[in-house]
This record gives sequence, structure tokens and C-alpha cells, in this order.
Amino acid sequence: MERSLVFLAIMLASGAAHAASTHPAASAMSDAELRRLLAPGEEVEARVDGDLNGDGDLDAVLVSVKDDDRTVRVFFTARNAARISHVAAGKFNLLPGALGPAELSIDKGVLVIRDLTGGTSATSTTYRFRGEATAPKLRLIGLDATAYSRTYAHDGAEMSWNLLTGDIITAQLKVAPDDSDRGYDKVGAKRARRPASTFYMENTPNPEDELNLIMEGK
Repeated sequence: MERSLVFLAIMLASGAAHAASTHPAASAMSDAELRRLLAPGEEVEARVDGDLNGDGDLDAVLVSVKDDDRTVRVFFTARNAARISHVAAGKFNLLPGALGPAELSIDKGVLVIRDLTGGTSATSTTYRFRGEATAPKLRLIGLDATAYSRTYAHDGAEMSWNLLTGDIITAQLKVAPDDSDRGYDKVGAKRARRPASTFYMENTPNPEDELNLIMEGK
């Protein structure tokens, strides 16, 4: 009898664990839910869904635009028993002057935002964020920026900043002297290090300002 009870308990525990592991992933916010968050005149520029905090459920990332104001918003999907809700996890403003929609992707839990802004003189920026498992937050872990002329009218500069380690790689972009083959020569590549920094999405630094500071050695 005792062995039967032990066997039954093991089977019940195994079944519960199996049910939990095969629980279907909750979907991200619907388009209708997202539209209700938009202000009058605000439109969706880009959207991507994926798991950002490792819980197996789909979270939602949205870029909204009104006039030249562009805002990234992130919503984590949360469970409370049978109830599913969507919790704001972060937002920040992209640079104005978009030269096309921002490109959003989620790779192994990391949100990657690629953005091109400006005009003839442009800034190409890549942001990388990682979701926190214990709180509805996203931490900036990487920031790359390149300032250049789309017509090669002037020199440029680029940086790649790993905020987890503080490592920074910079280079100057010099207009190639050969008029028949317009382009940039990358020169003066350097490595430097800042103290490791913690920036959550709401405090994302301006990539153009950071590029200028870093190129000045600050």
C-alpha cells in the first residue's frame, strides 16, 4: 500500500511538471491592444514579438511615430494563475529624421534595433537590449554608432560600445582620395575602456552625443 502511494505521488508530480513544461506560450499584445495605447495621430512604424525575459511567453516591441517623434515601447507578457496581462517594460525615443523604418529583431532574448537617421549626413545606430528576468526592465548592453556622409562629402567616425564590459572600439572614416571609387577608408582604429555601465531603456544615451564624446577621448 505504501509503495502504491509513493508511486502515485511520483506520477502526479511528473504529470504536473509535464503540464507546466508543455504549457502553450502566451501570445503578445494584439494589434487592437497596441492601437489603444497610441495617441491621436500616432502610427506604428515597426513591431516585433519574441521572448525577452526567458519565461517562454511572447513579449511585444513597438516603434510608434507622430510627426518626427519616434518612441520605442516594450511590453512583457505576464501570468498570474490563469490571467494573462501585458506589463510596460521600458520605452525611449529614437533619433528624429528617420531615413526609413527602424529594423527590429529578437535574437536569443536580445532585442536589436537598427536605425538610420539624418539626411545627406547620416547616423547609423544599433542598440542591443537584454530583458531582466526578475523585473519588467530592459538593460542596454550594446550601442554602435556610425556618423558619415551618404555622398562622401566629409569624413566620418564609428564606435562600438559594449556596456557589459566597458570595452569600446573606435575608428575614423576618411574619404578615399580616388574620385573614381568613392568610399571611406577606415583608419586609426583604437580600443579603449570605460567603467562598465548600467543603463536601462529609459536612460538610453543619445548615440550621436556618445560618439562625439568617445572620439574626444571622454
